[in-house]
Amino acid sequence: MQTQPAHDAASARYAARLEIDYPERLDRLTTFFRLLWVIPIAIVLGLLTSGGDQVQYTEAGERVRDSGGGILTGLAVATALMIVFRVRYPRWWFDFARELTRFGARVGAYVALLTDHYPSTVEEQSVHLDIDYPDVERDLNRWLPLVKWILAIPHYLVLVVLWLAALVSVVIAWFAILVTGRYPRGLFDFLVGVGRWGLRVNAYAFLLVTDRYPPFSLRP
Repeated sequence: MQTQPAHDAASARYAARLEIDYPERLDRLTTFFRLLWVIPIAIVLGLLTSGGDQVQYTEAGERVRDSGGGILTGLAVATALMIVFRVRYPRWWFDFARELTRFGARVGAYVALLTDHYPSTVEEQSVHLDIDYPDVERDLNRWLPLVKWILAIPHYLVLVVLWLAALVSVVIAWFAILVTGRYPRGLFDFLVGVGRWGLRVNAYAFLLVTDRYPPFSLRP
């Protein structure tokens, strides 16, 4: 029986990966009040990612609210320009984007009841998210960042449906945890898969770490 070479397995692995440890038991009290418990850390995440609104006035004196777009939009645009014009992806830049993505994933997992660990700003906890640092000159086409967000449109459409299904799944899981103290394994795997799908699309279209088109799959 032949085994797959290690380098073939590595090449088949997507550049962005997400795994979450399945909890055997979950706390009913923190589950019941989850939307309240998450408020402080959600505010922190919001301050890191929101653009903030600016109020401006037209010549006629009308009040206009203008959004700055936020740090996530700024990172995506700046990264695209860096790749297109300089063919570079500074390591510190990548590290910041990856850690911010990891932090957001921990908050998302906590809101989705996938873990009882209060989201840390530093520790990995039970949410294992990894993104490969790209070799820009060898692995990336310098012009693709200009169109990747358009090429990913089919994924956006699928993700809208998946996120709606995920929302329903979280509500069902909430009741299940309150009754049994356990997260139904099928729902857990589905929600992790949706998060994995969204991460891959983000890595392709906005973090710009890979030119490999994201698979239409919930699986690792």
